[in-house]
Amino acid sequence: MAIRGSCLCGGVRFEVDRACGPAEFCHCNRCRKLSGSASLLTIRVNAKDYRLLTGRELVKTYAAPILYSPPAYQSFFCSNCGSPVPEPAPAGESFEIPAGLFDDDFGIRPDRHIFVDFIPPWDDLKRELPAYTRRQIYELRARGSRPEVVVPGSHVPPGK
Repeated sequence: MAIRGSCLCGGVRFEVDRACGPAEFCHCNRCRKLSGSASLLTIRVNAKDYRLLTGRELVKTYAAPILYSPPAYQSFFCSNCGSPVPEPAPAGESFEIPAGLFDDDFGIRPDRHIFVDFIPPWDDLKRELPAYTRRQIYELRARGSRPEVVVPGSHVPPGK
């Protein structure tokens, strides 16, 4: 069964037969900028297992200047919603797809953090943070409350 994925607006849709891994959290500066987050979780897939279903005309590319050696860092994005998207026609044997684009479970789990020497001071991999379900965070925001302390990893506030 194919594993489906799409951009934020749904204009670009794709599927893969399977993810081959690795599944890596990349902390390099460029992946952080691309994701707008502390890292970018990417899933490696074989090019032969990938199909772009819709939206080829929406896909634009940006080639960042070469920092160390060719090739340039390339990113692909939907021109409608700005979401990163997979390369329309990957040239290599395998390539990476941002994990957040998958609509279905891709069947593998993250197995490493890479370029950890680029982690900014505000990102602490070892620090456990409170976790909230969608329902919990909506309830807190509706009350205008700040989230209370949660036991790390429990997903349930104490006493609930």
